[in-house]
Amino acid sequence: MHQALTTCPYCGVGCGVQAEVDGERIIGVSGDSTHPANFGRLCVKGSALHETLGEHGRLTRPRVDGVEVDWDTALDAVADRLQATRRDHGNHAVAAYLSGQLLTEDYYVANKLFKGFLGTPHLDTNSRLCMASAVAAYKRAFGADAVPCNYEDLEEAELVVLVGSNLAWNHPVLYQRIKAAKQINPLMRVVVIDPRVTDSCEIADLYLGLAPGSDARLFNGLLAWMDDRSKLDRVYLEKHTLGMEEALAAAREDDTSLEAIAADCDVDPERLETFFYWFSSHLHVVTLYSQGVNQSSSGTDKCNAIINCHLAGGKIGLPGAGPFSITGQPNAMGGREVGGLANQLAAHMDYHTPDALERVTRFWTTESLEPTLPDAPGHKAVELFEAIERGEVQAVWIMATNPVVSLPDANRVRAALAKCPLVIVSECMADTDLLPFADIVLPASSWSEKDGTVTNSERRISRQRGLLPPPGEARHDWWIIGEVARRLGFGEAFAYEHPSEIFDEHARLSGFENGEGPGEGRRLFDISGLTGLDRDAYDALAPIQWPVTRGAPSGTARLFEDGRFATPDGKARLIAVHPRGPEQALSEVRPLRLNTGRVRDQWHTMTRTGRAPRLMNHRSEPFIELHPDDAHHYGIDDKALARLEGAGGDYVGRVRVSKAQRRGEVFVPMHWTGRFSGAARMGSLLAPHCDPVSGQPESKHGAVSIAPLAPSWQATLIVADDLALDAAWCDSSRYWARIPLSDCQRWQLAGGKRGNDMPDWQAWLAEHLPVAPTLWCEDPGDGRLRAAGIADGKLRWWLMVGPPGELPGIAWLDERFQEAARGERLDAARQRRLLAGCDDGAADSGPVVCSCHQVGQSTIRHAIRSGDDSVEALGARLACGTQCGSCIPELKSLIEEARAEGNAQEGADEERAHASAEPKSENVTIA
Repeated sequence: MHQALTTCPYCGVGCGVQAEVDGERIIGVSGDSTHPANFGRLCVKGSALHETLGEHGRLTRPRVDGVEVDWDTALDAVADRLQATRRDHGNHAVAAYLSGQLLTEDYYVANKLFKGFLGTPHLDTNSRLCMASAVAAYKRAFGADAVPCNYEDLEEAELVVLVGSNLAWNHPVLYQRIKAAKQINPLMRVVVIDPRVTDSCEIADLYLGLAPGSDARLFNGLLAWMDDRSKLDRVYLEKHTLGMEEALAAAREDDTSLEAIAADCDVDPERLETFFYWFSSHLHVVTLYSQGVNQSSSGTDKCNAIINCHLAGGKIGLPGAGPFSITGQPNAMGGREVGGLANQLAAHMDYHTPDALERVTRFWTTESLEPTLPDAPGHKAVELFEAIERGEVQAVWIMATNPVVSLPDANRVRAALAKCPLVIVSECMADTDLLPFADIVLPASSWSEKDGTVTNSERRISRQRGLLPPPGEARHDWWIIGEVARRLGFGEAFAYEHPSEIFDEHARLSGFENGEGPGEGRRLFDISGLTGLDRDAYDALAPIQWPVTRGAPSGTARLFEDGRFATPDGKARLIAVHPRGPEQALSEVRPLRLNTGRVRDQWHTMTRTGRAPRLMNHRSEPFIELHPDDAHHYGIDDKALARLEGAGGDYVGRVRVSKAQRRGEVFVPMHWTGRFSGAARMGSLLAPHCDPVSGQPESKHGAVSIAPLAPSWQATLIVADDLALDAAWCDSSRYWARIPLSDCQRWQLAGGKRGNDMPDWQAWLAEHLPVAPTLWCEDPGDGRLRAAGIADGKLRWWLMVGPPGELPGIAWLDERFQEAARGERLDAARQRRLLAGCDDGAADSGPVVCSCHQVGQSTIRHAIRSGDDSVEALGARLACGTQCGSCIPELKSLIEEARAEGNAQEGADEERAHASAEPKSENVTIA
């Protein structure tokens, strides 16, 4: 056994991971205490990484037209069909759609092949869906896609403003860093600006629950407020910026009175004034923003409205100051570095950069090709699939992403891919929503196998090391692309034998003629100081922030400290922002505003996190969150099923009634796919409106209707893993969700529209399950039923017909399936307890709150009633909240609920006591 250091593959924090490797297995992970992104902290997803590994469910052999083949056959087919497409339809008929899950080396080789040698500009990435508006805004303001801040700034700030970012759930390690800094420095203030009351509000000194889409109006108002009160840094503006007057004039096109701004943003005027005063009065301010700002049809303007306020106050280029866009994916920034967006070339050079086309052509030595690099940007993500639908793009290679789930109007994307003549998919999992549309399937390596680099949100490049061999015949993406390039006749330019060689070429291109073009300033992205690393030095590369140059060999922690920006004249630009509302308009038909986003324990489309059973326990089913008043208005109860209808389809989920949700708005998670539920792909609800500058879709501002789903029956079926049931058999249900457990699969089912259409469960079970019922208990009067199938003394399946609220503790049943997987037989006592679903006298622990230690809500509430009424006391008794800390806000909410219930009970007791002390009316004599 040995320990190895690598990097987490989830969010853009880029945490260092220490893995315990035993032969060809990783048996445990922990945070790397030496990595400057996390200093040993890990969230629950990172802590469960080793639980997501294994060959089960992995793609291990290539497939062509549905038939497994060897690699030579598959690679020949890819090359031949791509070449035929180019010959018959031209270079622009070929496209690629990449992912922030790829390593920088994979990204670099893909971009080089498609743009440099296949001559197509149509290479884009799913980073378009989360970061494109932030990128466009940085480029407009600073002249480069350059995040000026670092994580230490979050700890050194006097004021941290979270805008459209539920940091506690989406970037929990950074949230914990801010929380710890706030405890050290009680004068630090935190403001949360978000339509939803999220767990990030736990550390907030001020919360502004603004109306969705009103961010630009709020920050324009802040800019005018600063000017009215002489809070602008006129010296900084004069010396280092242009465009202030135009930006201020645009801000003043609307009424800039505090009351008008508050009304437009639907926030309390006093709270708004407090925020304006805090922002204006502190120099060391970090505004941290993410998808809540970016995923809008005016996301670029919203980002620039934030940046304007920082430039206007000189709150940039200082410790603890700056506009900080937090990246969603582990390598979204690395993909941007190599040109992985359709409007980029490579190494932060764009099509409009002077001499960039000619420079990249010479570096890649593509002068002899006809044609060379394309001379204009290609289709961005949504446009790309529209071009496929029109037939303009005839071949697309999709790598490490799932556009039939994540893109807006997802059903239309499915239809486009179904008619596309050539769909090539590089994927590591054997069962995703995308694979049925693939003509050629290429098995790719995954985390713990891939070897290369990633760049996190603070521009820090880290090594993601290959610790295990890929399963079966799975191969690295850079190798697959290189082999196809060789078959296309470009072998000399793609003769890489190791990712270190790709990284070296990438580093050399970043410094190639950097700053030598006419009228061109030096490109900020420059890692030429890392050229020449041999394999050993590459493998040992320590985390480092770019730029890394001869003048900054140890990297650069913070940008723009000298007030010089990456524009031709060195000055930053304030942008005139004209606020616009969402493109997806509400109507009588669709009166509710839809918000989408992540949940704490899941990642993207759950291909990785769905393999770790404990990550499925916090939010086990797709859900719809809405305000109690809306639930009452539409006649929908908490935990009932409901259906949303949007622009392109439906969504069915279990309702969570919450006062944290604004009235007239609903929230749904982004993660569920056709592998995990029948109708819970949030992309089908969204219209494909995009920001005109960045091309980023408007995923935060859908328009939907809601209606209760009132099935005549609901059921829970748990089956052993080796029964391998397919979701297709649930298609007749009105609702289904699959929830992986340790050695079994839990299915939540609902169906029927009338009281008399209950299935014949005996026949249903006989049709779908190979093991006949062994135990059976039925109440025909109310439709309740419990049954179980036992074979050779081992539990094979368990069924309960009735509302999910009547479920016993699933953990006990899961343990029985684990015993069966180990070959252990049930004793007579436990067979008798199977229908009850628990040991005699056992208490149900309730829904899981702490995923790290699997502590349930009921257990926590019991401990609180027993006197453990603080987070520290609960941690000492139950260990909840003592590892990653993500559950602490929920623990505090449970404590507050218990206190409120206790106060209400005390009030009721006092009222009863007072009433009993008063004389009864019949005993009162009235004179």
